[in-house]
Amino acid sequence: MGLAALFMVFVLLAGPTLFILGSFVQTLGYYLAMLPTLSFWTETFEGTDWQNGWTVFYWGWWVSWSPFVGIFIARISKGRTIREFVLGVLLLPSMLTFLWMSTFGGTALSLELGEQGGLIAQAVEDNVATALFVMLQQLPLTFITSLIGITLVTVFFVTSSDSGSLVVDNLTSGGKLDSPTPQRVFWAVTEGVVAAALLLGGGLQALQTASITTGLPFALVLLVMCFSLYRGLNEEIAMLEAEKLRATETEKSLVP
Repeated sequence: MGLAALFMVFVLLAGPTLFILGSFVQTLGYYLAMLPTLSFWTETFEGTDWQNGWTVFYWGWWVSWSPFVGIFIARISKGRTIREFVLGVLLLPSMLTFLWMSTFGGTALSLELGEQGGLIAQAVEDNVATALFVMLQQLPLTFITSLIGITLVTVFFVTSSDSGSLVVDNLTSGGKLDSPTPQRVFWAVTEGVVAAALLLGGGLQALQTASITTGLPFALVLLVMCFSLYRGLNEEIAMLEAEKLRATETEKSLVP
């Protein structure tokens, strides 16, 4: 995370700083203004299918990730209040994401609107995975920043796989926090093999289809979990209120 922060700060300072900061404020305003409208937008009158390949895919993607991501975040958040958990998981990462997207996206948009218009768009059209490095070629210290970019992509993927294998390992071992290392290695290798097989068999489209297929039925499970959490919190509140009432009655009975 420290390396990612330094990477972002470098692009912010070496790139069009004022343009980036201005785009951060303006796009954040656009997001807040358009969020209610886009939440109910279904492409009914456009006759397009953009939502199917983008929005629905990411819904299914994150729903399919939610079991182990939720458990992983809950485990590292032990001892926090619900308010702290919500602020730490929802608001702060969202603001960091806005800043990150504004920094790198703003730099790319500035290049598109400037003398090198079409450079980034063509790079995305040719290969979206390498478009970042085309953008970095327009900034100083290209070799170093490209190495940092490759390192961050690798570390983030490995971290995601490690957290996923950790949670799957915990679930399959009956909730043990210190399960055998070979078992975790097995699940990590299995996840990698499945992902590689999907990519080799059908490319990114196959991986997207598998994510959506997995996420759809689990969305129903999430609804049940939300209801269970609501009931559990209500029962805990009722229990605390009953304890307070008993404590008050006990104090009154002790008064002469």
